[in-house]
Amino acid sequence: MLKSEILVILSNKHKNFPSEDIETIFNLFIRKITNSLKNGNNIELRGFGTISKKINKEKFVRNPKTNERIYKKETFKLHFKTGKTLHKKINKV
Repeated sequence: MLKSEILVILSNKHKNFPSEDIETIFNLFIRKITNSLKNGNNIELRGFGTISKKINKEKFVRNPKTNERIYKKETFKLHFKTGKTLHKKINKV
């Protein structure tokens, strides 16, 4: 689902808010999640799931084309664990 599709659904559901306000609120929500993850906090949306930040350690990797060893710095990845309610709805349990 695209951001524009979400904004259209929210605009149709909440007709008393201007679409500019809905977009501003949505952008603030995304920015708050991003900043929390940058600061090392986990995001928990009850019934939907939990988003956390994991560390990829620094290491030497190999370029498969040239077989050259390259040093890769420490990076972060996001881990998403579904909540029970979402899991049940997806699997129709």
